Amino acid sequence: MTTVDVHTLTGAYALDALLDDERAEFERHLAVCEACAREVDELRATAGRLGLATTTSAPTGLKADVLRRIKNVRQEPPRAAPPPPTTTQRAHRRALTRYALAACLAAVVASAGIAVWQHQRAATARSQAQSAQRENQQLSEVLSAPDAKATSGRLAGRGTGTLVIARSRNKAVFVASGLARPPAGKVYQLWFDDAGRMRPAGLMDPARSSEAVLLSGPVDRASGMGITVEPAGGSTSPTSAPLAVMSFAVA
Repeated sequence: MTTVDVHTLTGAYALDALLDDERAEFERHLAVCEACAREVDELRATAGRLGLATTTSAPTGLKADVLRRIKNVRQEPPRAAPPPPTTTQRAHRRALTRYALAACLAAVVASAGIAVWQHQRAATARSQAQSAQRENQQLSEVLSAPDAKATSGRLAGRGTGTLVIARSRNKAVFVASGLARPPAGKVYQLWFDDAGRMRPAGLMDPARSSEAVLLSGPVDRASGMGITVEPAGGSTSPTSAPLAVMSFAVA
C-alpha cells in the first residue's frame, strides 16, 4: 500500500473493503488524521442510510393476525417410527448417497474456481487502479515541475497538441485535444526523436479525442517527439508519415 495515497482509502475502509494489512495501516493513519476520521464517519452514515432505503417494514397488525390465526391451526400428531428399510431400499439409498457426494464435490470445486476467479479479478482491478494512480502522480509531477517547458502545435485536422518536458524528472507529457479518431484497427503512437532515430514512447487511446499521455521511457537526449498512425498494438519503428513532429522547448 506504499504506492497508494492513504487519504484516498476512506471509502474502502468505511465499506470494509480493505485487506488486513491495508486496514491496519489505514487505522494507524486514522488515529492522527482528523479529516479522514470525519470523512469515514460521514461515509458510514451515508452507507447506513442507503441500506435503510431498501428495507421494508412489516404491515400494521401482522403480529395480531398471526396470533389470531394460530388458534385454528391443529398441532401435528407424533410421527410413528418408519419400518426398517429393505435390502433394495438400502442399496438404492447408498447409490443416492454416492451421487449426492459426487454432486457436492463438484459444487465445492466449482465454488472454489469461482472464488479464485473473483480473487484474481479483484487483484487485477487493484493493480490497475494502483498503476493508474502512479501514472497520474507522474503526470502531475511533470506538469508542476519548476523546470517544465511546453511547446504547442497543430495536429492533423483540427487537433492541437502540447508537449511538456521536465528534465529534472527525465519525463515528458503529451496533451492532445480535438484529435480525430484513427482508422479502424489503427492507433496513434508517440515517439521520442533521438537525433533522427524514432524511439517508441507509448500509445494513445483510439476512443478518446482529448488525452494527456505520460510518454513511456526516459527523455534522455531526445530533442523532440513525433506522432504517427500505426496498427493496433503499436510498432517498433514508424510505418507511416508523422502527423506532427514537435521539438522540446529550450529554456
